[in-house]
Amino acid sequence: MGGLIFGYDIGISGGVTTMTPFLQKFFLSVWRKKEADKTKNQYCQYDSQTLTMFTSSLYLAALLASLAASTVTRKLGRKLSMLFGGLLFFAGALINGFAKAVWMLIVGRILLGFGVGFANQVTNRVSALSLVIFLLEL
Repeated sequence: MGGLIFGYDIGISGGVTTMTPFLQKFFLSVWRKKEADKTKNQYCQYDSQTLTMFTSSLYLAALLASLAASTVTRKLGRKLSMLFGGLLFFAGALINGFAKAVWMLIVGRILLGFGVGFANQVTNRVSALSLVIFLLEL
């Protein structure tokens, strides 16, 4: 589940951050720079610290959440941790879907990251446990 929502988010955010309506609404300076540079070279067209914060906030939040998720999983169990991760991801998706400002996008991405971090931590633990059980059966 964690890999699925992580891949989904990477695919969606990668496409959305290059869309003209998205850039015009949230990152106007990036759009202007992109429109001014009519060459085929895309190097540094998206040079914006705010846009970088938008994209990287998910990864940083996922890292922090995966560290905290082990304690939550130990205390509450795997199912509740995965449910919590799914709810966080859903809340982040809602906030991003109805965002009116850049700060809402970043808060939504942070919640998406927490959801991904929880889901990845729990599913990686299950995958590792499954591998050990499989090897023991051999």
